[in-house]
Amino acid sequence: MFSLENRLRVFSLLLLLFGLLLVSKLYFLQIISGEQFRARAEHQYVAGINFFDRGNIYFSTRDGTPVPAATIKTGFVLSINPNLIKVNNLEEVYTNLSVLVPLEKEIFFIKAGKVNDPYEELVKRLEEPVAKKILELKIPGVSVTRERWRFYPGTQMAAHSIGLVGYLGDELAGRYGLERSYEKVLKREGDSTFVNFFAEIFSNLKKVVSDKESLEGDIVTAIEPSVQAFLEQELKQVNDRYSSQFTGGIVIDPQTGELVAMALNPTFDPNFPQEAASSEIFRNRLVEDRYEMGSIIKALTYAIGLENKAITPQTTYNDPGCMTLNTKTFCNYDALSHGSNLTMQTALGNSLNTGAAFVALKVGAKDFNQALLNFGLEEKTGIDMPSEGVSLVSNLHTGRSLEAAQASFGQGVALTPVATVRALATLANGGTLITPHLVREVRYKIGSSKEVKYREEEERKRVISREGTAEISRMLTEVVDRYLRFGQESLPNYSIAAKTGTAQIANPNGGGYYPDRFLHSFFGYFPSYEAKFLVFLFTYEPKGVQFASETLTDSFFNITKFLINYYEIPPDRDGPPAATVL
Repeated sequence: MFSLENRLRVFSLLLLLFGLLLVSKLYFLQIISGEQFRARAEHQYVAGINFFDRGNIYFSTRDGTPVPAATIKTGFVLSINPNLIKVNNLEEVYTNLSVLVPLEKEIFFIKAGKVNDPYEELVKRLEEPVAKKILELKIPGVSVTRERWRFYPGTQMAAHSIGLVGYLGDELAGRYGLERSYEKVLKREGDSTFVNFFAEIFSNLKKVVSDKESLEGDIVTAIEPSVQAFLEQELKQVNDRYSSQFTGGIVIDPQTGELVAMALNPTFDPNFPQEAASSEIFRNRLVEDRYEMGSIIKALTYAIGLENKAITPQTTYNDPGCMTLNTKTFCNYDALSHGSNLTMQTALGNSLNTGAAFVALKVGAKDFNQALLNFGLEEKTGIDMPSEGVSLVSNLHTGRSLEAAQASFGQGVALTPVATVRALATLANGGTLITPHLVREVRYKIGSSKEVKYREEEERKRVISREGTAEISRMLTEVVDRYLRFGQESLPNYSIAAKTGTAQIANPNGGGYYPDRFLHSFFGYFPSYEAKFLVFLFTYEPKGVQFASETLTDSFFNITKFLINYYEIPPDRDGPPAATVL
């Protein structure tokens, strides 16, 4: 049994602990969350206004500093109670208010005439100085109340990745992008109710001691704002110059799967979604939609051929210009034969469709198709974005030579851009399938921050050997050094592995392909043998130009040079490449 003295000590200790809890809670309420709770208190007693709260989304600079991408902004609502404004004072009230805020006279008088309605909003999202001036007028029936709303400081920056908050019926929630996929983390419960002081104390105390961790928190992405801005600038230039329907791009770390930048043009400002011409603009085509990617898929084709020992870079073939398989004919981009005894390196450098088909048929249609599927083309990538599409690759199950040959040069199979990037990243990282992702950390409201865990390299599926990736990387580097614009884009001190792609767009009505509509794509990674970044670009239906080497090469190298300089990537070779006998 405790003595009276010990009981008093225990009681005193408990009282002290409770007092400390109260003091800490007061600090939290008044200092840390003072503005938030003042807003809640006001909104509890003002009809028509709901308190709004939501977790933050952050970009990350190259040194890891978080930069707000989506947050909460506080302003003021100007409203009136028509019952408290005398009819003979309406003109004076309008005059005094219109000096401070934009008011349409007709709308003001209509709202002021609703004598049976105690609350009518006139203007939302006022800045504090203006709100103070209105309060100083002390006009009966005129009120200024705090409001909070979702705010995107970067306006259009990474809009398709961040997404937006909007209404679906009466529910306000994340509708696109990370706002939607991380809704459980970003959403705040009880947004419309003011919680009294003691209920808040014991509610939070219960959360602290409970084994069940709160899901509420903020998210930190891997999106680097400077890289994102540069990518968006390049995409806009391409889209404007060639009047494409849309243009997109991804910058990814192929070793980890972190998406450093992802963008589409045209884009939108999530602060003003109502200004969008159509809801279609909110779609993230890089994740949701599927396209025949064209010749960038040849990089996978040649990798399969090398891995299966069906070819070497020096293997030769006779180029017929066109080939007929299963009664269907396909040709090189120029429908011409490029001669006999062409090496595989020459066929890849000149992007000959017959060369890619030769590789596929040397491997064997069934084995080639399965090897291509092994790059994850039939499954979702697991990217942390909503509505990820599934690639259309049923042609790889026919077992016929025709479909294998067409797939070898990127036609007949439609892939999501993110699935394409995931597959191509295996060539840059030594042969394993990554999980593309935007979020690197969740900072929980209650509890510690946690890095989001993705598969470590040793856990990831291996689809090609390190030796195979080294050999295809050498071939793709040769493409840049010798073939792409005759080697004029080659960087003397940096190895770059890259490939362009030009695909005809399928005609959904008459079957076959449009003769004059193309999708252009371009991918590359650098340095070629220890890649820091992989860049993927595509543009849909560019006008007045036929090949991706014309539309996307400049932007790819602009982005590459920016990344090299911005991240201070050291050179990996001395001087220009030595001459090679082809």
